[in-house]
Amino acid sequence: MEDLSLHILDVVENSIEAAATKIEIRITEDKIRDLLEIEIKDNGRGMTEQTLSKVLDPFYTTRTTRRVGMGLSLLAQASKESNGNFEINSAVGIGTEVKASFQHSHIDRKPMGDIKSTLISLMISYPDINIIFVYQDEEGTDTLDSNQLKQ
Repeated sequence: MEDLSLHILDVVENSIEAAATKIEIRITEDKIRDLLEIEIKDNGRGMTEQTLSKVLDPFYTTRTTRRVGMGLSLLAQASKESNGNFEINSAVGIGTEVKASFQHSHIDRKPMGDIKSTLISLMISYPDINIIFVYQDEEGTDTLDSNQLKQ
């Protein structure tokens, strides 16, 4: 995957597969600290310690409709290739949080891609799921909440 927006889409689809009804996507661009951060948090069913220990294996998946689970492993790889970090936390019955950071100016950092179209597609495809998008940079914070759009 070339664009980070496609990695975000893949992680959000994991959240949907885990029965999440609320998914928060937070992107922070901090050019002063030379940092790009992506956080995706859901209220899905969460993962056991056993599942959590395997999620970065590109050939491990809990899905029955797809044979491989490349999304999280590719995001982790993209983060590490860009002098960043990757972290995933999960609790059964509570949800999962994925955090990936990237050195903003790193030559190998993948472009963000068309995040707006990705989010619109998700909101249209999954109208019963509350998708919250928060974008923050030096100019301020923008928030888009799919529940507010429905009103």
